[in-house]
Amino acid sequence: MSTTEQHVQPTGAVAGYRPERTLRLSVELRRQFKRRRTLGVLIAMVALPLILIAALQLGGSEDAQSNSRINLVDVATDSALNFTLFVLFATTTFFLVVVYALFFGDTVASEAQWGSLRYTLATPVPRMRLLRQKWYAALVLSIGALVTLTAVALVAGGVAFGFDDISTPVGVTIAQGDGLVRLLGMLGYLAVHLLVVGTLAFWFSTMTDAPLAAVGGAVFTMFVFAILDQVEQLGAIRDWFPTANEFAWTDLLQSPVDSGDLFRGVVQSLVYAAVFTALGFRHFAGRDVTS
Repeated sequence: MSTTEQHVQPTGAVAGYRPERTLRLSVELRRQFKRRRTLGVLIAMVALPLILIAALQLGGSEDAQSNSRINLVDVATDSALNFTLFVLFATTTFFLVVVYALFFGDTVASEAQWGSLRYTLATPVPRMRLLRQKWYAALVLSIGALVTLTAVALVAGGVAFGFDDISTPVGVTIAQGDGLVRLLGMLGYLAVHLLVVGTLAFWFSTMTDAPLAAVGGAVFTMFVFAILDQVEQLGAIRDWFPTANEFAWTDLLQSPVDSGDLFRGVVQSLVYAAVFTALGFRHFAGRDVTS
């Protein structure tokens, strides 16, 4: 009896067991990196800027100038920084939304679908720690994908169009050093703003065993809000939509910078992300994952 008691903690756990040592983040990241969807996303992040460079060089510049609407594509070939800004502008509303939804919405639902979730918990890994580690891993992968896209666009754009100052569509020039600092600010804003769709997919992922339902449901929801955002009759209600400030990062191209929408966008995104994350943890706490 005394020998048995020496191997059991007062909580009933085996002596030496530490919940905080189970399922380290590095272990979860290695698991996620081995999945084909992770490699596929990273390959797409590398390939997309190259495809856009080819499209810009093959497309006739005269046709591009015939469009009277001023936007970042008009100055995309002026420098590496201009091209990088164009890539971010082109991917904000769909491509990056899907990437964040995929990484956050697939991790829990896919393991539930495979039936491996209950075996992971039997390791034993505390349920809330399991979910927290998956949330962290999804965040790291999502930001990593965003940084990869930006880095490839910057390098490939420099090779194709040269390294020079930023030329905005309205004729304002931003020095290269200042432009790089502002680009970092834009990445920080996008990383926070896209957490809205990521955490929404995360919440859906705790409620279903179908990864496609979690990812698709989050993307569809964001598209609905994006469409409703175009309905002017809704008035000030649109300011509270999760898509309201998705392009506020372009305010960093102004001189001086107007930080009003940037601040509002960050705060609003963090609130949405916190609510969706809390709902995900709340639902998972009472979910039956043993069947």
